[in-house]
Amino acid sequence: MRVAVISAEAVPYSKTGGLGDVAGALPKALRQIGIDAFLVTPCYWQTKGEYLWHVAVDDLWLTWRGRPYHARAFYSEANGSPTFLIDAPSMFHRDSIYGYTEDYERFAFFNHAALELIKRLGPPPDIVHLNDWHCGFAAVELASVRRHDPYWRRTRSVFSIHNMAYQGGFGLGELPALGFTSSFARNAFNFNGYASAMKAGLEVSDTLSTVSNRYAHEIQTEEFGHGLEWLTSRRSDRLIGITNGVDFDVWDPATDPEITANFYINDLSGKLECKRDLLERFSLPIELVRPIYASVTRLTSQKGVELIRQGAADILAAGGFFIALGSGEKDSEKFLQALRDHAPSRVGVYIGYNESLAHVIEAGADIFLMPSRFEPCGLNQMYSLRYGTVPIVRSVGGLDDTVENWNAVTETGNGFKFGPYRADKLLEKIYEARFAYEDKIAWAKIQRNGMSVDNSWENAARKYVELYCWTLEN
Repeated sequence: MRVAVISAEAVPYSKTGGLGDVAGALPKALRQIGIDAFLVTPCYWQTKGEYLWHVAVDDLWLTWRGRPYHARAFYSEANGSPTFLIDAPSMFHRDSIYGYTEDYERFAFFNHAALELIKRLGPPPDIVHLNDWHCGFAAVELASVRRHDPYWRRTRSVFSIHNMAYQGGFGLGELPALGFTSSFARNAFNFNGYASAMKAGLEVSDTLSTVSNRYAHEIQTEEFGHGLEWLTSRRSDRLIGITNGVDFDVWDPATDPEITANFYINDLSGKLECKRDLLERFSLPIELVRPIYASVTRLTSQKGVELIRQGAADILAAGGFFIALGSGEKDSEKFLQALRDHAPSRVGVYIGYNESLAHVIEAGADIFLMPSRFEPCGLNQMYSLRYGTVPIVRSVGGLDDTVENWNAVTETGNGFKFGPYRADKLLEKIYEARFAYEDKIAWAKIQRNGMSVDNSWENAARKYVELYCWTLEN
């Protein structure tokens, strides 16, 4: 089986969130179980030169907006699988990956270039795996061209939804300039009088997937469907949830080079050294008996930052440290700085993103806070489980699928979950976790329960292969 994965971002070449982690890890995991998988992604200005091994295609000529456009493609295997990075400076050499009014045009171009490039790389793929709204354009183009282009005739598409909240909207009048002139394409994109790339991908792709079983059901409801629940419900027979995996080559406390001491499920002594190191890095008192509550997140309303804001005083009153790493909404950034100023001996804050520091926090913290308003899958709770850092989460999306509430009677469970999106419900679990933390035998059991869960990409990749096979047969 030959699989082409197309994504707007992919680790280590580019990343703004979980999509980058998934797209970077999945092709490698597929290859490790015998699938001929490769990745196509843009070459951004931010992509480090050390990742660009050589030019694979120097003469990728395209017709774009009625004119010839010259692009090229670099080759790399820095993510563990063959990767082709499309280099188009006017489209991708920007100060940031997203955030421009013409993002829809940039990714429509990328999709067109990706499909043209794939034709230059050898036999047609059996599956083109598309990711999020950025790839809705390729879904429509592929569905259109395979009717008359023998190269694509047997290729089928899988469209993965990573976050329904982002839908790639733009004016319907822009479609002809992007190369979409047929009534088929217009109908695919049309959503309440404007164009939606997300809606197009959902409409025409052969099979749909999303990043957790719970989220697959949630996006069929008004609360989480963001106006497209009628479409996900209509196509529910071709929609499946597959929880993302963790790349254990990168996130494993037994081998992680970023942390001060490695540790294992049967020997957690190194975690105490990691806790000491974490406190030192944030210039906090070395009081190892106090629990460290941590958050590594984008500071947006999706991530439940407002619940942490409402409960911050109680978190500190519960007798612990609070350490946060993240950036985003300015009000949330200012709140964290103010909290740090108010309690400098109990609070550590890093505004921005630092991959190395994220590893240090996951290894050194005791409790991880992830009270998301919605969470399609989530990765940090799975990193936390792997590092023996007990998560407190809201029971939505992938958080509900991956975290099992601790039961002191049966000694089952690996974290703490609450339901209603309210600060008092989060605080109940904070105090419940604080109580469990005092029982060192119980706490070690919770940690080991979490560390024993198989959230590997190999497990997830095998489920994707089953989906690919089903798609080709149906």
